[in-house]
Amino acid sequence: MSLINITNIKRDFVLGNEIIHVLKGIDLTINKGEYVALMGPSGSGKSTLMNLLGCLDTPTSGQYILNGKDVSQMSDDNLAEIRNKEIGFVFQTFNLLPRTTALNNVALPMIYAGYSKSERSARAEEVLTQVGLKDRMDHEPNQLSGGQRQRVAVARALVNRPSIILADEPTGNLDSKTSVEIMNLFNEIHANGNTVILVTHEEDIAAYAHRIIRLRDGLVESDKPNK
Repeated sequence: MSLINITNIKRDFVLGNEIIHVLKGIDLTINKGEYVALMGPSGSGKSTLMNLLGCLDTPTSGQYILNGKDVSQMSDDNLAEIRNKEIGFVFQTFNLLPRTTALNNVALPMIYAGYSKSERSARAEEVLTQVGLKDRMDHEPNQLSGGQRQRVAVARALVNRPSIILADEPTGNLDSKTSVEIMNLFNEIHANGNTVILVTHEEDIAAYAHRIIRLRDGLVESDKPNK
């Protein structure tokens, strides 16, 4: 069952009087439950593709069907709704609210989704327990280690039960021991049935995924199963 279907996606950016062709016609299908790493050197278009996959941006041309819906030409409001329901983001810099407890950071996406306070607290507690932070729920980010902060960010990504977990260099700010812990957590999340898309430039991090898509100069250079 395909979750993501991308056909001939192009993305141009206008720089002064010049048009930069960043994505030059990408075709891609990602099925439900896959674990995919998106790789490529700087300037290959992987960040642009990630922004399109995450509905943070729309393509110049081409079609993007996400979970049966054509999101390629949606308005910003509709995209925001899709992002909140369908996609859980994990960023390199954690992006947590500083003077807010782990529990409230995790519950945040549920506010936009219209859940009641009791539903938000119960679900946030559930996912924080899932990522191993049951005893850290009342701590603020500055009271947590880098690895714990990233676990909070992962819990927040899971809270609305999204179709896709989209992780952008999730271990970029972590030491190697903590990176392994976080990647083991992604393995668990994938084993629980989530679709995981990982954007990374590190081969050892991409090695955790079951499929590696490499971009070069705005095109898919290779797309191979890993393992």
